[in-house]
Amino acid sequence: MSAQLRAVAADAPVALSCEAIERSFGGLRALKGVSLDLREGEILGLVGPNGSGKTTMVNVVTGFYPPSAGRVCLFGEDITSLKPHRIAARGVARTFQNLALFKGMSVLDNILIGRHTHMRPSALGALFYWWWAEREELAHRRVVEDVIEFMQLQDIRDEPVEVIPLGLQKRVELARALVAEPRLLILDEPMAGMNQEEKEYIARFVLDAREARGVSILIIEHHMDVVTSICDRVVVLSYGEVISQGAPQEAIGHPAVVSAYLGERAARRHQAGSAA
Repeated sequence: MSAQLRAVAADAPVALSCEAIERSFGGLRALKGVSLDLREGEILGLVGPNGSGKTTMVNVVTGFYPPSAGRVCLFGEDITSLKPHRIAARGVARTFQNLALFKGMSVLDNILIGRHTHMRPSALGALFYWWWAEREELAHRRVVEDVIEFMQLQDIRDEPVEVIPLGLQKRVELARALVAEPRLLILDEPMAGMNQEEKEYIARFVLDAREARGVSILIIEHHMDVVTSICDRVVVLSYGEVISQGAPQEAIGHPAVVSAYLGERAARRHQAGSAA
């Protein structure tokens, strides 16, 4: 898998800033002073072994878990204490590690749900439906149809979402996030369970979303070929701490990262083999 990455200027404005984030669950410290910055127009990979704190970090950013300490800023605004719907309204959309699609509904209707942050139901709108609410509904439909075309889902738009293959379901979930017109898109393992061809499709759509829609992207992913292909930078977590960050190949190849994934003894064998 290969992709042409664009350079993100080092002085580009910061889209997301997390400062010394702590999060505990009882006596377990899931995050231990994690700091990271994501610049506008950047694709930042957040990787690490299972249980390293990646999804907890995303849940802190999106307001599902308030941090025990630290601060989260979005486009210069402190959002640390905001509820998830308030953060979503400020331009954050996400996909989930496990599919969160609504069975029994069509692909189209699942995607349309992603417009909820832009819908403003009111009694006055209902009273003057044929002039006001109908115009708003048509505007929402135009956005949805544009994203359906962008994600190449036209042929299955009316299919029940549960009957389409996993790769297409993942594409539907990404489409649902994009119709929210986010400024920051958070993808939690968008390629889990996919074959190589499906992974390449999603990788291309992620890159196209950044280029065509100006979205800044934070992606959690276990497939290192994907990470090195589409990410501008990578932050690696282990046991709730940042152990490496920087350009993808450099960050992932750090001895501390190899040790975190393989264990110290296997890491020494790996390094000895590389040296030989």
